[in-house]
Amino acid sequence: MSGTLNKVMLIGHLGDEVKIHYFEGGNCIARFPLATNETYTNRQTGEKVTNTDWHNIVVRNKAAEICEKYLSKGDKVYVEGRLKNRQWQGEDGNTRYTTEVHVQDFTFLSTKKESMANTQQASAASTQNEPIKSTAPAPVDETEQDDDLPF
Repeated sequence: MSGTLNKVMLIGHLGDEVKIHYFEGGNCIARFPLATNETYTNRQTGEKVTNTDWHNIVVRNKAAEICEKYLSKGDKVYVEGRLKNRQWQGEDGNTRYTTEVHVQDFTFLSTKKESMANTQQASAASTQNEPIKSTAPAPVDETEQDDDLPF
């Protein structure tokens, strides 16, 4: 293969609120941490082990504003983008490095508002004392159906 590929796809939960920064030209950038989990069973102890990895997510411009408006801590989201490495000077004078996922596409999988609404609807339905009535379809006269067939 002669080309290269830099593509990341993650499904995870927001670890904090979306933080957005606006620039003078009207552009903006949003950042938030995303947690992904790996769960397995330890063969020796039989214990269930969960490892969490944290990813630094960066979203720009209109997509950043959408993320800030609709996402909050704990929401599940799918992000797709590219890995970018960045370096800067820390306050102590040391050079710092970080790896970020620069988002090109995203999909909200669940928001806390939706999750809370679904939970409230389910609990309201289970606490109602009225029996659920099912309506059976009305009987159909088969002779009328035979007349409509084209063959």
